[in-house]
Order: sequence, then structure tokens, then C-alpha cells
Amino acid sequence: MTEQDPFEPPPVTVIWPDGQRQTGTLHARHQVLPDAWLYLIAVQLWSANEEGQVEPVIYRSWVEAPAHVQPVKGVSYDHVPTKRLPPSAPPLPVSDPQRPRGWVLERLPGAGPARGVLHAPDCGEAPRGVPTLSLNTALDTAEKPGTRLCTLCSAAGELDPMLHGFDHIQDD
Repeated sequence: MTEQDPFEPPPVTVIWPDGQRQTGTLHARHQVLPDAWLYLIAVQLWSANEEGQVEPVIYRSWVEAPAHVQPVKGVSYDHVPTKRLPPSAPPLPVSDPQRPRGWVLERLPGAGPARGVLHAPDCGEAPRGVPTLSLNTALDTAEKPGTRLCTLCSAAGELDPMLHGFDHIQDD
């Protein structure tokens, strides 16, 4: 720890999609639904630089908990910055808790930068036969100019709070 930054991120176990495990660090936690959390983790990986040399780099990413991150036994997480939903927050509109996971992008015709609408995969307005986007990719896409969230399905209700909702949430 340094005097400028008293917060030293605690270790966590990061679970990769293929089941491999790696020790990383936990930087923040955001509650996105009453029973769903995103954790900002960092892991050290190897990357080739412009000269072709391999060097260690730190990658940070938001991941779903507990599916992709687990606590390390004996470690306290009390000091990790945590944003919780307000206790009186109305439930977010979700089409179906059992709906297919992910998001799909409907590309809209027109000139200029790529324009589109993000939908839940089971939305009646969603295009068929297009790739399903992960949560992180959907959030990145939603932040691009010209992309909007469908209000007919759960896209707006689930993604908008993750994009903008934390500005008004107070720490406990």
C-alpha cells in the first residue's frame, strides 16, 4: 500500500470460460440486479509488444460474480469499493428470468457510422441468425454513438442501469 492509495486490492480467484483458474485482484463490486453482481477484476497476462517481445501486462475487466470470480479463503473484502442498488429501487423490467443469455445487435440501414439496436435474444424485434454478444461486448456496443437499447424487451431495463445507473447510487 502507498500513502496516496490506501486501497490495496485483495486477491480473488478468477475463473476463465474454459474452467481454468488464476489469481487476480478485486477492485470494485457493482450490484446490477437484486441478485446479480459485476466485479471489476485485474489479472496479469502475457502480451507481445510492438517489437515482438513478450511482456507481462495487467488486464482489467468486469465479470459476473460468482460465475467468474470466487473469494480467497481467509481474505477480507470489506474495504472493496461496493455500489449497491438502493433498497427501495423498483424491480427492473426483465422479460423472463429464464430468457436466453446474451444480447443481439440489430443493424439499421443508413449512411454514417454503424447504427443499431441491442435486443435480448428472445425479443420479437431481434434479428435471427446473428451472433449473441456477451455482457461486456453488449455494454461496449451500447456506449457507441448511434446504438440504442430496445425498450420492448429487457435490453433497456437491464443494460441502462449498468451504463448510467451507478452515478446516483450511494455507498453504504
